[in-house]
Amino acid sequence: MSEKKMTSSRRHHLKSLMLQIAANLLEQEGKDAIAEKEAYMTEHVPAMDLNGNQQDLMEACKKLNQSIDKVDEERYDSEAKVKKAEKEIEDLKIKVQDLVGKFKKPALKKVRMSADAMLGALLGSKHKVSMDLRANLKQVKKEKKEEEVVDAGDWRKNVEDKADRKKMFEN
Repeated sequence: MSEKKMTSSRRHHLKSLMLQIAANLLEQEGKDAIAEKEAYMTEHVPAMDLNGNQQDLMEACKKLNQSIDKVDEERYDSEAKVKKAEKEIEDLKIKVQDLVGKFKKPALKKVRMSADAMLGALLGSKHKVSMDLRANLKQVKKEKKEEEVVDAGDWRKNVEDKADRKKMFEN
């Protein structure tokens, strides 16, 4: 069971061989892609015959415009399908995460906070909302009815005043 360690020169040699193989594979994939594009173009787009009069060239331009419109519609449809599929994938990922239950609800702590502070935390500092209901009420000043306090100390004066009134009515 003794495993021999690889020497650095052997490791370097194997690494360079792997890089050469990978470069050859990439080059071959590039050639295959080019050949595939050429095959697609010859199959779907016929060769253009530009020899002829102006009427033939106009018809060729119209055909090209129609084919461009058709390709654009197909591209738009395929993009819409891809976006829809990506949206469904995102929704399914969210459902999987919900089912797995990675998001545990933390135990809430009791916090003593006034209603004003809570609204400030929820709405942010831009909104000024006050829960002080008394501040919104109108201020009413209480007026004390001042009754004339009769000075009971000098009763003779009172009797004389009343006698003067009696004389006014008699005349």
